Amino acid sequence: MPKFNDIDLRNWKEETILTDSLWLFPNRAKNGKHDGSYHGNFIPQIPNQLIRRYTKQGDVVLDPFLGSGTTAFECEELNRNCIGIDIQKDLIESVQTKLDDNTDNHFSCIFASDSTEEQTYTKGVQNILNEYGRKNVQFAILHPPYADIIKFSDNPKDLSNSESVKGFIALFSKTVQGVLKVLEKNHYLAIVIGDKYSNGELYPLSFYCMYATQKLGLKLKATIVKNIEGNRDKFGRQAIWRYRALSSDYCIFKHEYVFVFKKEF
Repeated sequence: MPKFNDIDLRNWKEETILTDSLWLFPNRAKNGKHDGSYHGNFIPQIPNQLIRRYTKQGDVVLDPFLGSGTTAFECEELNRNCIGIDIQKDLIESVQTKLDDNTDNHFSCIFASDSTEEQTYTKGVQNILNEYGRKNVQFAILHPPYADIIKFSDNPKDLSNSESVKGFIALFSKTVQGVLKVLEKNHYLAIVIGDKYSNGELYPLSFYCMYATQKLGLKLKATIVKNIEGNRDKFGRQAIWRYRALSSDYCIFKHEYVFVFKKEF
C-alpha cells in the first residue's frame, strides 16, 4: 500500500488526526486567514483533518467549490499546493488577495470557471499542473452547495440554482467526473455535504451524492458524521427549533456528512 501521508506512527499516541466516524467540534476555528462571514463555508477543521490524513507535504489539493477559500488557506498552513475553482469571479478575486505569493516550493492557483465542465479540468487544471511540472492532483475536497437551500449567485450554471434535486445530482456527477480526470490513481476524494428538507419531506442529498460517486467507480472508504455546536446560526434559535420539531414530525438537522472515496483506476 502506498504511503499517502506524513503521519509519524512512532508518535501515534500524540497524533491529533481524528480516526473515528463521529466528528464533534465545539466551535469554529478562527486561526489564520479564515473568515466565517461567508454563508455556506465549512469550518477549517474539516479540510485540516482531511488534508493531514490523506496527503503529504508538497502534494496538490484540488477544490472545485472553493467558495471563500477555506481549503486554500489550510493548504498554505499545512505546506500543500492548492488548485481552487469557483463559478463566482468576485469570490476568486477576493480570495486571491489573501493568498501568499507562489514560490518554487509552494503554489496556490485559483480561477473562476464552471466546475461541471470537462475543459475546466482538461485545460484549466491541467495547464496549472503542467506549469509546475506536475501530472496529477493527489487529493480533492468537494463541498458543493446543498442544492437550492442557499442561492449563491444568479448564474444559471451555479449548482445552487438547480431546478430540481435530480438536476443537482446530475451536475454534481459531472463535477466528480471532471475531478477524476486529474486525480492520481490510488489517491482520495472527499465530499462534505448535508441534506435538504423541503415541502415537508427530507431529501438525503448526502446519500444521493455518495451513490452517484460510487457509480463512477470510486471505492467508499469512510462515512463520517460531523457536527459543530458553536455555529453562529444556532445561537438563540435552539428553543424555537425544538418547539417546532415537537409540534411537527421532523428532526432538527445537527449534522453533515463527510464521505471519503479512493480512486483505484
